[in-house]
Amino acid sequence: MMLFFVEGLLWVIVAALALAAAVRGRILFREGLREGVMDFLRLLPKVLIGVVGSGYMAAVMPPDIIARWLGPESGFFGVVVAVIGGALSPGGPVVGFSISAAALKSGAGAPQVLAYMTAWALFAVQRFILWELPIMPRGLVWTRVIASLPLPFLLAAAAMLVGKP
Repeated sequence: MMLFFVEGLLWVIVAALALAAAVRGRILFREGLREGVMDFLRLLPKVLIGVVGSGYMAAVMPPDIIARWLGPESGFFGVVVAVIGGALSPGGPVVGFSISAAALKSGAGAPQVLAYMTAWALFAVQRFILWELPIMPRGLVWTRVIASLPLPFLLAAAAMLVGKP
């Protein structure tokens, strides 16, 4: 039910934006539609590969090893493993979300997967090396990393306190 609500809300937002563009002009409406369709077509193969890949990943991942390292009973050790794995995982959202979905299907705990996703979003090593350090001042980059360091652990701890969803 909630998913239907969120999808409906997204379509309402898209319709409102399309109406706003149409009010401003036909050219703007057509350009926005063309850009949106092109982005959709560029992203669709990646999403399909990610979704199908997560299914295969879940089938290949040995549930006993996943449960031991990242399962609900792995506790803080599993959170540390997830944070390290998240920081070392290359790729964009299709890769990160696919690995998370596969880990959940294979028996990983929700707190560990939340820690993985948070670390992946905040500490991706390849992004850190290839983008942040060459472009931004080193002091700023290190301040961001140090300030963000507790977040995956705090989120996992909060999830453990809340319990199973």
